[in-house]
Amino acid sequence: MLTTFGGIFDIDAKKTDLAELERQTTASDFWNNNQAAQAVLKNVKSLKDQVDAWQKAHDECEDALALYDLAAEAQDEDSFSEVAEQIGALKRHIDHLEFMRKLSGEDDRSPAVLSIHSGAGGTESCDWCDMLYRMYTRWIENKEFTFSVLDILPGDEAGIKSVTIEVDGDFAYGHLKAECGVHRLVRISPFDSNARRHTSFASVYAYPIIEDANDLELDESEIRVDTYRASGAGGQHVNKTDSAVRMTHLPTNIVVQCQNERSQIKNRAMALRILKARVRQHFKEEEEKQRRDKLVEKKKIEWGSQIRSYVLHPYNMVKDHRTGVETSNTQAVLDGGIDEFIEHYLLVFQ
Repeated sequence: MLTTFGGIFDIDAKKTDLAELERQTTASDFWNNNQAAQAVLKNVKSLKDQVDAWQKAHDECEDALALYDLAAEAQDEDSFSEVAEQIGALKRHIDHLEFMRKLSGEDDRSPAVLSIHSGAGGTESCDWCDMLYRMYTRWIENKEFTFSVLDILPGDEAGIKSVTIEVDGDFAYGHLKAECGVHRLVRISPFDSNARRHTSFASVYAYPIIEDANDLELDESEIRVDTYRASGAGGQHVNKTDSAVRMTHLPTNIVVQCQNERSQIKNRAMALRILKARVRQHFKEEEEKQRRDKLVEKKKIEWGSQIRSYVLHPYNMVKDHRTGVETSNTQAVLDGGIDEFIEHYLLVFQ
């Protein structure tokens, strides 16, 4: 098992690449280009993490083999049981390495912006949007990531119409890209006095925040900037001045909003940063779609399609329609337990 994985992983090539990058960091002119140096150091860390993880699995395998030889020689049942436990732990370790190997895309290590929008359905849909927001923030906390709210629009009666957050953590985008699509909720509505079953929809979209996006030049004449009064909590100043900023990139019709800062200047800078990242991602996705047009099955997981159903009545089930993974523990999922869905998606489709 480990030999096969090692062949797929190509540990020798990774070690060679790592040694070459580390050699570059010792050059006298390494820091002449700060941006290029930072990119090299980022690659060094990524490769070192991969090599160290594989080496740990290799050492665990050697220990298990040595213990097995001793157990076989002594015909010791207790030692055989210990070997079985070690092999189980090793398999889980290798499965995790295989999953992390899928997070090797250009942007996977980047922080991400996650946007959730309620669909048709009024208050019920806004409440579902709020439930998803809670689910993702719980997941973020469980991963020991951090997040900040960039924009939030409360519902008229309850919940939220939309929310946009920035998520910072290693492989934040690599994980969250698996969540893009439409999420469907079926339950007895707490807002229906007749206790009828309702179906609600909300869309989720994630895109990476790339440092290089700051170098993307956008024509100012193609950007419309609107300012408005921020909504929600934030103190008297944030609610009494036009500190919130909305930017629209006219050629692509991409719109971003930011109201988390008291200062319009800070909100404008943040909105421009997010807009550049969105525009960059837009053109990148256009190129990727052209390359994968022949893969018809992939159309089922593109933005705008239903990817997962959360059923709370007449039974409990959460099912991912792309992979077939499902669970009856709906409360655990809504409390942030979505790793199983993310990992299966990446293993199947990446």
